[in-house]
Amino acid sequence: MTTHERAEDARAEEARAALAAVRTEVAKAVVGQDAAVSALLVALLARGHVLVEGVPGVAKTLLVRTLATALAVDTKRVQFTPDLMPGDLTGSLVIDGTGGEQGLAFREGPVFTNLLLADEINRTPPKTQSALLEAMEEGQVSADGVTRPLPTPFLVAATQNPVEYEGTYPLPEAQLDRFLLKVRMPLPGRDDEVAIVRRHADGFDPRDVAASGVRQVAGPEHLLAGAAALGGVRVSDEVAGYVVDIARATRQSPSLQLGVSPRGATALLRTSRAWAWLVGRDFVTPDDVKALAQATLAHRLQLRPEAELDGTDVDQVLATAVASVPVPR
Repeated sequence: MTTHERAEDARAEEARAALAAVRTEVAKAVVGQDAAVSALLVALLARGHVLVEGVPGVAKTLLVRTLATALAVDTKRVQFTPDLMPGDLTGSLVIDGTGGEQGLAFREGPVFTNLLLADEINRTPPKTQSALLEAMEEGQVSADGVTRPLPTPFLVAATQNPVEYEGTYPLPEAQLDRFLLKVRMPLPGRDDEVAIVRRHADGFDPRDVAASGVRQVAGPEHLLAGAAALGGVRVSDEVAGYVVDIARATRQSPSLQLGVSPRGATALLRTSRAWAWLVGRDFVTPDDVKALAQATLAHRLQLRPEAELDGTDVDQVLATAVASVPVPR
């Protein structure tokens, strides 16, 4: 092994240890949401975006704010409302009178950050939801004929209430497909809820994350080192075929009018690779694929109208499709 390779390995190990410490820090403020924390870390490593869904009051916003504090990255929050305009996100031209001459200058919107918290994204109409598409897909913003790159790393963590709640707009399929993962945050179990109430009784203030003892234990350099290390995580032909066969099984389901696209299959490969690296392996197993399938694929599926009327659940359809595919040995 060369000196350069040893240095790369050392940076990767340091990044893995730092990201493991992030979990501990987030747990100081957020109780019982380990799966959601893991999904956010996977998305950051795989350079994707996350949609976090849950009823009001399950700590969706607190989770993202706490993660940003532990990661020491630049973060901005946008509260999505029915009157939010696309330029309010991406930025716009404004009159600039500096230097004695009046002209137009571009004022960056909140999307120019490392971690954008798009709070209640489905509270705003589709036109403004779609304003995020270029930023999410290309890592850039185009305004007045000029393309402006966004910072690296860049992650959109969007929260939404379930679509059956009053005053919400379902996200269009094209935008849903841009989210690498969709994480559902359930209501806590009794023990976790007791722990939450106990913390509040002891003075915990969700508006002041730092006061709960959350420390900065990782930074952009660790995310970039981890993302670079994913290229060294091996994927066998059998595992690659397993990913493709799962995607194809969803397309053959009689309950679905829209199955997993090739983009979805490559997304599952990316998330499985990131998870394998996070847990300390340099190869992907079929168990990694199965563990990430629901969060990576379920939001990309579209039920047939008759299946919806029958009360069919997307998660059940996906589970059936995954179970129908032989697991490689």
